[in-house]
Amino acid sequence: MFHIEINTKKRILTLFNNAAKIKQYHVAVGKPSTPTPLGNWIIIKKGLWGNQFGGHFMQLNVPFGIYGIHGTDMPKSISQAVSHGCIRMYSKDAKELYDIVPIGTPVYIY
Repeated sequence: MFHIEINTKKRILTLFNNAAKIKQYHVAVGKPSTPTPLGNWIIIKKGLWGNQFGGHFMQLNVPFGIYGIHGTDMPKSISQAVSHGCIRMYSKDAKELYDIVPIGTPVYIY
């Protein structure tokens, strides 16, 4: 079973299959005024969004807004704290992750 861990301080997303680390990705996280929501979430929806979101969007079950993991048309933002709370990835990485993880995948953000 897959799960994702996102370390907002290191700005690293790690994909696990059971306890085995599969891959790590550099990500951007929310800026201080619009932080990434910390907690235990689940991917509840996957969809193809516009180029601004790098095409691939995985929505989390955050109850107070629409937050997700997605690509970006601003690759220089990766490894920065600049988003409105979403987790941004390089678009090729977002597509790769999108193709691997199913709806229902747990996401732990700390």
